[in-house]
Amino acid sequence: MFADLHLHSRYSDGTYAPEEIVLRAGQFGLAALSLTDHDTVEGCPEAAAACLAKGLEFIPGVELTAELRGHELHLLAYYIDIHHEPLIKALAQYQVARQNRIREMVSRLNRLGVPLVAETVFNLAKCRSPGRPHVGRALVHCGYCYDLDEAFELFLKKNRPAWVPKYRVSATDLIQLIHGAGGLVVMAHPGLNHYDEAIPELVEAGLDGLECFHTKHTPDLVEFYLKTATEFRLLITGGSDCHGLGKGSPAMGSVRLPLAYLEPLRAWVAKRGYRQRLAPQTVVLPLNQAAGFAPNPAPMLKHSN
Repeated sequence: MFADLHLHSRYSDGTYAPEEIVLRAGQFGLAALSLTDHDTVEGCPEAAAACLAKGLEFIPGVELTAELRGHELHLLAYYIDIHHEPLIKALAQYQVARQNRIREMVSRLNRLGVPLVAETVFNLAKCRSPGRPHVGRALVHCGYCYDLDEAFELFLKKNRPAWVPKYRVSATDLIQLIHGAGGLVVMAHPGLNHYDEAIPELVEAGLDGLECFHTKHTPDLVEFYLKTATEFRLLITGGSDCHGLGKGSPAMGSVRLPLAYLEPLRAWVAKRGYRQRLAPQTVVLPLNQAAGFAPNPAPMLKHSN
């Protein structure tokens, strides 16, 4: 039995509902999962309830965009109190920034002669934390692009005419925010950040772990980050980064984290008294350990955020 600790739902830029994620997790033989939507925890209660019904372990999470010395990186937060007021206020601020980013993208498209309307994007997204994929889907839906690949290639990729930089928060501030919400902080997919020199500084700021296992990490990268995590005494996590349906999206179960890696996370949680802060609907069930890492090849994630 395995875990997948990096999953996105329709509450951000994924396509599956939380209940659907849990159903598929069971089909893939997963015993534990974490929902890590971008800048929102709205799907966590639904995922937690579905996991409870299926006898799966659920870890509330969120993925946040951070900045360190001008470099963008992503941080995963686990075991957070989803009702922690400072966290909720911060997420609301990040969501407004995301919505404004959508409006700016649409404005740039309009200046290019593409008459897309921002409300079309929001109506398709149906969430408070929209991203570029929603703009791409709207362009395809309205007939302005053939598919998502064309939308990104023509308009939405970095340095394309409708691309708008993401709102980013100081990594050190985010670490403090997550710790304040009772959570632990993990550097997401470090192999995609191309900024390994940041790890010592992040550790000094309070980083708790590294996402060593990821769909786009080669075996050599996995080995490197496992050694790095050991060197800095960091927790080890992993996940597929599945966003659901769509060309280029990694499949759930393409990265299967052995449950043995959850034991240090649980020990971290127990040490900090997390169970006293659990929301009533967020239940963590005890599970036996498992051993062995069994990655399955999966398509590369092309279009996210």
